[in-house]
Amino acid sequence: MPFDPASPESEASINDLLDNLVEKGWYVWPNAIEPELCQALLEEASEHHQEGELKRAGIGRGDEHQLNRDIRRDKIKWLDGSTPTQQAYLAKMADLQFRLNRELFLGLFEYECHFALYQPGDFYKKHYDSFRGQATRIVTTVLYLNPEWQPGKGGELVIYKDEEDTQPTLVSPYFGTLAVFMSEEILHEVLPTLQSRYSITGWFRLNNMQGNQVDPPTQLLTY
Repeated sequence: MPFDPASPESEASINDLLDNLVEKGWYVWPNAIEPELCQALLEEASEHHQEGELKRAGIGRGDEHQLNRDIRRDKIKWLDGSTPTQQAYLAKMADLQFRLNRELFLGLFEYECHFALYQPGDFYKKHYDSFRGQATRIVTTVLYLNPEWQPGKGGELVIYKDEEDTQPTLVSPYFGTLAVFMSEEILHEVLPTLQSRYSITGWFRLNNMQGNQVDPPTQLLTY
C-alpha cells in the first residue's frame, strides 16, 4: 500500500516499519510509493543521466573523500527540491521523519537524498552508512525505480545481520519498493547489476551543532 498517512492500510505498514526497525534494524516495504510518483522520479533521473548530470560517487568524509571504483561504481545527483516531483517525494519523507521522531524518539532533524544509477557491472561493496559512534546519519532509505525488473538481473541490496552473517537478506530493486534501515547498525552491499538500476538513496540526519552553527548536510561527502 503506497505511503499515505491518512490511509489505514498505510498506517499498518508504518507500524510494521517501526516495529522492525526496533527489533532487527531494517524493513522492506513493497509498493510503498505510488507508481505515478515513482515514474515521474524515474523520468527525472533518466533525464539527468542523459544530460550528463549524474556524477561518480565517492567514499569517505572530508579530507578522506575519494573515488574508488574497487568499492563503489554508481553515479549520483542530489535532490534539491526544485521540481514538483521532488517536492512530492520529499513531503512523504517528511511525514515519515515525523513518525520516526514521534514513535522512536530519534531526534531526526533533516533529510538528504540523491538519485543513484548503477549501470551494468556496477556494484557497492559491504559498508555501513555511518561511522560507529560518530553518527549523523541515523536512518537510511532506498526507493527503487525500476519497472518490470526481472529476477536474475542482479543489483540486489544485501542486508547482513552482522559481519559473520552467511545467510543475508536479498532485496530486489522492484519498482516502488522502499528499504529502510538503521544507518550505523546495518552492514549492506549492492551486488553487481546486469542492467541499468535506478534508485533514490537518502538519510535522516541529526542536528549536530558547531557553536551556533547547524552542521550542514554532507551532500558532497558520501559514504
